[in-house]
Amino acid sequence: MAGEASCLSYVGCNFLRQRLVLATLSGRPLKIRKIRAKEEDPGLRDFEASFIRLIDKLTNGCRIEINQTGTTLYYQPGLLYGGSLEHDCSPSRSIGYYLEGLLCLAPFMKHPLKIVLRGVTNDQVDPSVDVLKATALPLLKRFGIDGESLEIKINRRGMPPKGGGEILFACPVRKVLQPVQFTDPGKIKRIRGTAYSVRVSPQMANRMVESSRSILNKFLPDIYIYTDHTKGVSSGKSPGFGMCLTAETINGTILSAELASNPQGQGTAVLPEELGQNCAKLLLEEVYRGGCVDSTNQSLALLLMTLGQRDVSKVLLGPLSPYTIEFLRHLRSFFQIMFKIETKTPEEEHIGGEKVLMTCVGIGFSNLSKTIR
Repeated sequence: MAGEASCLSYVGCNFLRQRLVLATLSGRPLKIRKIRAKEEDPGLRDFEASFIRLIDKLTNGCRIEINQTGTTLYYQPGLLYGGSLEHDCSPSRSIGYYLEGLLCLAPFMKHPLKIVLRGVTNDQVDPSVDVLKATALPLLKRFGIDGESLEIKINRRGMPPKGGGEILFACPVRKVLQPVQFTDPGKIKRIRGTAYSVRVSPQMANRMVESSRSILNKFLPDIYIYTDHTKGVSSGKSPGFGMCLTAETINGTILSAELASNPQGQGTAVLPEELGQNCAKLLLEEVYRGGCVDSTNQSLALLLMTLGQRDVSKVLLGPLSPYTIEFLRHLRSFFQIMFKIETKTPEEEHIGGEKVLMTCVGIGFSNLSKTIR
């Protein structure tokens, strides 16, 4: 077993998910101290504890120690096991919070993962299940993780604050990942989207579609936005509505944007027309930022590049988000890997904002827990 010397130590509650996921993949133990130590309500929050329980379910033989106040966490990773699981997520964060961690871990299980997650499917903080389904799954396929068993299926929608949604996530296992050369995003060819309404008038979805089309039609004729109105058992426990839009290019790049209404009883009421227009503007901003991977999946792309075979991978990204920058620092700590980062100015690319070309040589990560048949 790894000795205390290789145990990584961190302070504070930021980026807890990143650290737990990378510790699990690299097999390095981890100690996090002073988690919200100076706040009135110190220690881990319920959604963080729920994420730790989820990792415990996925692995075999991991050791988790938390002190009485919840301000210190020691985690010694076990082997990723997978299989068929169920997990009730904390309603204070959406299922996307847990799903992002699962997308990083799922390909490296011993048995293919099939998990049912329950909770909030769409909120204003984390990427929604719709966006991850539209953007993260095609990204996984680029690295050779594909097959009929790769899917995200929404059984029930759940809006905050009470949730009540349910999704199924299934992912096959892979021994090694392919290196990628993904440097030309290409021109936008079509826009697709979903306008959903939960326990409110179905007219809300139509109003969002019309207002977003009023902006997007000026740029592109091929636009199709589905309306998804759920009622009865499949609509969760709280009312709400929202929209998720994706723009697809000729080279298969998918950029996304989304917005959801304020949770019941919180903040001012939002008009569906306003939400639709703002969502369309957010999508145009994402297109302007550009790159081959949208800003929600930057860290996932970088992780899969790191874990690839000992070969060069290149990906062109838009401006790096603060979350991605911290993720790069963590990759250096856990895997001792550095990326070559070249900035491309708009003049060189002729389009949009500044781009960043990320290059690295994979560490040749091999899925040791996958059974050889």
